[in-house]
Parts: sequence; C-alpha cells; structure tokens
Amino acid sequence: MTGSPRNRSRINLLRRSSRPSRAGTLTAGALAAAMLATGCGVVPGPGGADDEPITVMTWAPEETNATNKPGMPAFAQAYASRVNAEGGINGRELNVITCNEHNDSVSASRCARTAVKENAVAVVGSYSQHADTFLPTLEGAGIPYIGGYGITTDEFTSPLSYPVNGGQPALLAGLGRALADTCGPVTLIRPDTIAGDQLPPLLDSGLSAGGHEPTADQRAAEEATEYGGQAKQALETSTADPEAEGCVVPALGDRTSTFMDSFRRARADYPDVRTATVLGSVDQTTINTTGGASGPYEGAYVTGWYPGSSDKLWDPMKDVIKKEAFGDNRIDPADTGVQTTWIAYTVFRQAVESLGDGEVSAHTVAQTLDDGLKVETGGLTPTLRWQFQDKLAAVGFPRLVNANVTFQEVRDGRLVSGRDGFIDVTDTLQNADLA
Repeated sequence: MTGSPRNRSRINLLRRSSRPSRAGTLTAGALAAAMLATGCGVVPGPGGADDEPITVMTWAPEETNATNKPGMPAFAQAYASRVNAEGGINGRELNVITCNEHNDSVSASRCARTAVKENAVAVVGSYSQHADTFLPTLEGAGIPYIGGYGITTDEFTSPLSYPVNGGQPALLAGLGRALADTCGPVTLIRPDTIAGDQLPPLLDSGLSAGGHEPTADQRAAEEATEYGGQAKQALETSTADPEAEGCVVPALGDRTSTFMDSFRRARADYPDVRTATVLGSVDQTTINTTGGASGPYEGAYVTGWYPGSSDKLWDPMKDVIKKEAFGDNRIDPADTGVQTTWIAYTVFRQAVESLGDGEVSAHTVAQTLDDGLKVETGGLTPTLRWQFQDKLAAVGFPRLVNANVTFQEVRDGRLVSGRDGFIDVTDTLQNADLA
C-alpha cells in the first residue's frame, strides 16, 4: 500500500504550540481580490464592529470530468447562513470561504494557500484526493483539517487532521468482511491513481478476516466515458469458479455509474454475478436512474459511514437545507459529502463553543480538539475524540477514531438497511496487511 505515515507528529505539535495566534480578517478589497484570483466565495454574517468574524474554508471539486462534490461547499454556505441568522457562534459571525479544488493537485494547493492568506481557523467538511499537496501547507500554518472525506491515507496520519468517519479504510474493510461470507471470486474495479492504489489491501483486510481469497485488482481510467472492456474482464474473472457466485466491486466515485452502464450491457452473458460497492459511489438516485429493481444494482451490498438518509437523526441537517437552501439542487441530503460536511461543522461548532469568550484561532481550535474534547453528533457517529495515538496507529491510521460502518442492501430497487446499527471494523483493520 502506498502513502506510509510520515513521522512529523511531534514536530508539528511543537510547531503549533509555539506559534503565535492570528487574528483579524481581510479588508473588503483584499477579499474581493482573493475571490477573483482563486474562484473562492464568502458568505458573510451579521457580526458587529466589536466582534471579529470566525473564518473557515470548505473546498471540493466542481465541474470536473471525475468526482464532483458541489453540495459540500454549497451546504457549508447554507450552514453559515443559518448559524448567523441565529446569532453566530458565541455571538460571533461565521464566514465560510469556498474553493473549487478541481480534482487537481495545483488547485488543491492553491485552495490551501488561500486558507492561510484568509487567516482561516480551520478547513471544515471538505473533499480532495490531493492531501499530500494541501496538508503540508495547512500544517505549516497550524490550520486544522476537520472532517475530510477520508479518501486518502494522509487524512488518517496528519496530526492536524480530525476525520469524522473511517473513510475508505472502514468502508472497504467492512464490505470485504460482508462479501467473504457470500461471494466466490471478488473483483475490485478502482481508479488507476495514487488514491486508488490504497483500496485493494483495505478490501482484502475484510476478505481475509472472513477466510476469503484476496480480490482481483483491476485498474481503470478515472475519467473514462465507457468501461466495456473492464466490465467484460471483471465478469470473466468473477465467474472463474462455476460453483460460487462471483462479486464485482466498482469503486470509481462518480464514474461508478458509468461503469455500471457498461456492466449492465456486458452482464447478459453472466447472470450469476453480484455487485457490491460503497456509499458515495451509489445512492438511491443512482439506483432509480439505472432501472431500480430491474437494474444492475439489485441485490447489491453497500457499506456506508452513517445511518440511512431517511433516519430522523438527519432532521436537523434537513431543516438547515430547507430554510437556507430550498431549491438548491447541488445539495442532496442523501449525499455522503453533504452529510460529512454537516458532521464536520458540528465538530467545529462544539470546539468553538467550548472556548467561550476566549480567543478563536487555528491554534486554539486545534488545541481544544487535541486536549480530548468529546464531540456528540446526535447519534450519527459514536462520540468523537482525537488523541495523539489512537487504536489504529499500528497499521498507519493514528487519526482514525471512528471505524464504524453501516450495511445496506438494494432490495426491490430500494436502498434499505441490511443490518441494524453500526458495525465496528477496528479489529479487521488492525489485522490488515497494509505494508
């Protein structure tokens, strides 16, 4: 597996503890210039002259040929509007700056530099595959990264990263464990990228825990417009054992639906193959548009981080969307990116509220989280608490504090709960061969 943990924890913690706090915001002219230069926008609140605003940033890729998450920055802006309408956080306005990460390392680095320039106290609820590019910039400025999407290993190793879910490690380990009991040969279709290189050993950790053979690792171009050849190859590999039902696992982000379109056409000659994937690669809308009960996802296993989108635990988030972003089709309450952004801002708000009338800066926000603040998310996750070295440090995930997953299944064209409650895959990951 690529992306082994970097030995920088103590250095950065010492750097952060000795760094003077920063205060103040950009003037209107400087902010406008930054927005024009970076494609970033800000949602102001009603703060008074005596109270400086709290500035944070949320970024995600938009309008690209690969994975897009426009709902994350859009929801962050809606969240700021709701918080400010209710008087801010501890009476201070919340300024949310957004940035288009473009699925590009240069743009990701530019977004991080903008966060530093804007004196952001945190980057909250964001998505990027380029953590190796932006995290060093945030670390150099002492800016915490709260609630990334969990798409890269670096998010689980940086001392300034505070993930709210188990990312791809937990999803794939949990999926592998479920498939070990039901599938014959398993084929993983994943992006031919650095982030994609990290997926096979994670799926294998779950398969191995169930006594199953490793997955057949099949790479695919992330920005392809069709996957006919890859679909046929996956079907042939998964039917190698005529006495066992094979399983195909597409993990291509937004391109999963493109693969499944090709898979549906190629599947006519291979009826006894089951599919499985992770939430974020498929949702109810995707299932509906691909044929529902007669589509390629029928019977598929799906692992997720959170309760189903119909759960009442999401009502507070949905209320924000209804009041502040009604009709904004970028924001889907069933989207795991939007859900992650909601939980990340829940963490950030509780961290700031715990500071009371004290200084709010990148240093104080990170320090209060490092000091063991326990964050409650209303049952959407277990109680979150980040410590210097957590249970999964031995396998390269020292910042992974939530290894819970949910199991869902597509039945009669509907994505429904496969099991009640959460399943903790900590032990599975601890036994993973991730060297």
